[in-house]
Amino acid sequence: MFISTSSKLQNTRASLNQQIIKQMRMRAGAENLLKASSNNKVKEMVLLELSYVNSNLQLLMGELEGLNSSVEVYQNTQETANIPLIALGLKETKEVDYSTLFKDFILEHYSEDGKDYEDEIADLMDLRQACRTPSRNEAGVELLAKYFSHLPLVESRFFSPSRQTGIFFTWYDSFTGVPVCQQNLSLEKASILFNMAALYSQIATRSDRQTVAGLEEAISSFQIAAGTLNHLKETFTHTPSYDMSPAMLSMLIRMMLAQAQECLFEKIALPGIRNQFSSLMKMAQEASRVSEIYDQVHQSMIQTPIKDNVPLFWSTMTQVKANHYRSMAHFFVASALLDHQLGPSDDEDQQEKTLSQVYDRLPEGRSPLDILKNKDERTRIGKAHIRRAILGHEEALRIYGLCHHLNKLEALQDILKASHQRSLNKSSENENEEEFTDYTEAPDIISKTEHKAEMEVPATTKVKVTDFFQRLGPLSVFSAKQRWTAPRTIRLRPEDRDLGFTLKGETPVQVVSLDPLSPAAADGLKEGDYIVTVGNTDCKWLGVTEVMRLLKDVDEEGIDIQVVSISYQARLLHSSFATFCGNLPKTYSMICLAYNDDDKNPKSRKVTKKSSFISWGLKNKLKSASTLSLPTADHSGTLPWNKPCPTFPSSSSYNNDSALY
Repeated sequence: MFISTSSKLQNTRASLNQQIIKQMRMRAGAENLLKASSNNKVKEMVLLELSYVNSNLQLLMGELEGLNSSVEVYQNTQETANIPLIALGLKETKEVDYSTLFKDFILEHYSEDGKDYEDEIADLMDLRQACRTPSRNEAGVELLAKYFSHLPLVESRFFSPSRQTGIFFTWYDSFTGVPVCQQNLSLEKASILFNMAALYSQIATRSDRQTVAGLEEAISSFQIAAGTLNHLKETFTHTPSYDMSPAMLSMLIRMMLAQAQECLFEKIALPGIRNQFSSLMKMAQEASRVSEIYDQVHQSMIQTPIKDNVPLFWSTMTQVKANHYRSMAHFFVASALLDHQLGPSDDEDQQEKTLSQVYDRLPEGRSPLDILKNKDERTRIGKAHIRRAILGHEEALRIYGLCHHLNKLEALQDILKASHQRSLNKSSENENEEEFTDYTEAPDIISKTEHKAEMEVPATTKVKVTDFFQRLGPLSVFSAKQRWTAPRTIRLRPEDRDLGFTLKGETPVQVVSLDPLSPAAADGLKEGDYIVTVGNTDCKWLGVTEVMRLLKDVDEEGIDIQVVSISYQARLLHSSFATFCGNLPKTYSMICLAYNDDDKNPKSRKVTKKSSFISWGLKNKLKSASTLSLPTADHSGTLPWNKPCPTFPSSSSYNNDSALY
């Protein structure tokens, strides 16, 4: 029932968002026509149309505010004895089609057929579509977390820092319905995080708060919601949607923590409050803490411009709760003073210490011990507290009556009236017609809690997922920020059982120490090339040992390999751009000025032939135990080919940057 009702509410929200954007487009068109036209009659007609459109927008905004005020939908269906809690609604988004642009990017950037990745693209699109309507439980949170964890992988694969992809992500503000559109994934990531926090808040509000387990679930969920919103606030600092602005997120974090603190108070009170002096004083300070934090939330809600976007229902509810729990605190202190007297068996020092910690100030000329020992003084202060409790409950009821959305919550009204009546009964029990009217003002109660609500770091934001597009190769190498040449086919033919180059690296392997006179070099192999296929075997995820095994049995006819290399333009781009602003270079390093065109021609350099890593021979006295190749010798003596091959992996090989390109 909860899931179907909340889903229906979300569908209504989506429909309202569409109507709002339609009216906003009409308003923008009318305003442009008003500026462009010089005909007075046309201007009058446009002004009339603008008035009509603005009226429709106000009505739609009012309906959206009503949806955000529908807290009864998110409450536990069997719960009638607890004050309702506020849940966040999910942000709505438009569908996104990755298919065409991703396939084009795979063909252009990775030189592979995009049609081979249709299944992977469909899986990604299905996952995003499912995130638009997640179930309101842990499974829904895990679904959002899974998609969120895929986004950095997708970003590295397809979103180049030097150009736009052409994919537009549109999300609607959860409070105003105004759409926000971006071409990068920042808005997508931030909105998914927001919806994760919203789901946690909905899980918290539907928990059964008549049980300890239900209260613990509500407390944990609210604290995780606050932690998720805080992570969003610290990570995405310039999100254009106002519902994710720093000011709004700070308010939402406070509200989640306030509701967690309220549930903590309910958990303490659930077994029953012992009618003892110390227990009543403790509960008074706990209630004062809840009141204090709700008052802070209310103060943040009425600040500009938050008050213009937050539903009136929310700020009214926080104001009602601040007054309600403050009145409860005064009722508990009144009960402790009026119902209990300092007896011979009571710990006088302990009660004095307890009372002194409850007040930040006392009426002039009175000490905690005077109040405890003097029955008249104790009664006078107790009655002052009960008067403040009655006034506070009356104020809560008055504020409740001002908001028509609150009037729908009959459970809240019943709780407020019952609390008010309880304070009235306590006052009548201690009335004495012979006494003169006392105008003593009760001191404020210091808030204190033994169980402070704190943000929890959301573990679900880091879910291990398998890259949909791992067939493209290791992400550390095959990413959107690298520019690649098209795959080149090289025919390897061993010459004197020597292929003429060395391999190094993790995955994929890289060609180094290339003999420029070898057949492979003559066929177009270059130092720094990455081997992506050997024969018909994809080698992008194979290490040196596996590739060597494939090359080991090459016969005289040879074998075809495919290699790719980072394009020269990409290397120059990455080395010359020092700072980026809106994808435009602002400063340049001196690397581009030091580049020498003569270095392009390998024939102009003096070549020293190095020992080959992949070579075959029968004898080598200097063979290393971990080296699987044998050097060959040049009997002409013109080149130093008789040097031993270094052991692989070699630290010198890794540190020799010049061997990479």
